[in-house]
Amino acid sequence: MAHQHGAKASADVVIGKIAIPSEILTKPTRLSKLEMEMMRGHAQAGCDILKDVPFPTPVAEIIRQHHERMDGSGYPQGLRGDAILPEARVLAVADVIESMASHRPYRPAVGLDAALDEVVKNWGTLYAPEVVDAAVRLINDKGYALPS
Repeated sequence: MAHQHGAKASADVVIGKIAIPSEILTKPTRLSKLEMEMMRGHAQAGCDILKDVPFPTPVAEIIRQHHERMDGSGYPQGLRGDAILPEARVLAVADVIESMASHRPYRPAVGLDAALDEVVKNWGTLYAPEVVDAAVRLINDKGYALPS
């Protein structure tokens, strides 16, 4: 599933989107192939911006990996399974849920239920099972709602 992010993005990708022209971030129609490739560069750009900051955890690498998928179909490195940092697996699920549940210039929000259905549908294939299970518990059992 190719995701395009709009101007209102989750915190994990805002830093890398500094490198993306605002006309692309706010474009109200589907992105062209070239524009999509530019958008895909945000994960690496975020990593590059933060790589020299001495965090106690590998924040730059986590940001680079937040679009990697368990089956290797993600980007920018095509990592799979255990090659993806656990924190990046969490960020991947959180990013998908936030992205789908929030309004974008090119589409209205699909809502939290549809976003949760997306990650559950791809449990173990695209998204780490333990992360999806935790997200389901957090939203369904504990009543978590995205900030508005």
